[in-house]
Amino acid sequence: MAYQHQSEEISVLIIEDDVRIAEINRRLMEKVPGYQVIGIATDGQQARDQLAILRPDLVLLDIYFPDMNGLEFLEVIRQDFHETDVIMITASREISSVKEALRSGVFDFIVKPLVFERLKNSLEKYQEFHSKLKRIQKENHHVNQEEIDELMDRQKEQLNSYLPKGIDKITLQKVTEVLDHTDEGLNAERLAKKIGISRPTARRYLEYLVAKDQIGADLSYGEVGRPERIYRKK
Repeated sequence: MAYQHQSEEISVLIIEDDVRIAEINRRLMEKVPGYQVIGIATDGQQARDQLAILRPDLVLLDIYFPDMNGLEFLEVIRQDFHETDVIMITASREISSVKEALRSGVFDFIVKPLVFERLKNSLEKYQEFHSKLKRIQKENHHVNQEEIDELMDRQKEQLNSYLPKGIDKITLQKVTEVLDHTDEGLNAERLAKKIGISRPTARRYLEYLVAKDQIGADLSYGEVGRPERIYRKK
């Protein structure tokens, strides 16, 4: 279904197979000033058709559909509708899904059930990012390093605002600080001792950073025992 669009607002297409949830999301979105939902698509074909016709600024995209995978559909958007940005709204909590979505360039990744304040925060940050980008495009087709850094910092801040279950922001910051000051790399046991957490917890944070492609991991073969994973900043 499609709606009339007022050009000064950010246009949004909701891609969600559950019509009831799509309508709830539409009502929540339009509580945020500056946004207008111009269409709802409930399957892959509708999504392709409405993207081609409506050319929305932003898509709210689920992962699970009867006839398609939302993560795979991200590639369709990137290839054929690259002017459209994406916010994932999904029940999926697997780190692999988060990793794939982030690598595909989504602006945000929000886990169901949708909380209005979390959505509002994301939309306000996107609005700021979108406005800045539009202003730069209008004023000049070229950007300087400062403007690029500002756009990148805002997008990185938004992407980093989502943390999966079991990953605490403060602990993650401590882990990152230790890695920043360790040139030779370290294993989970050394990290655990440095910041006062258990070895399994340390490994969970290290593997999370590996999954986000922020650090690397290599195998170290000692004289006795099994090889261990050594983590270091890239």
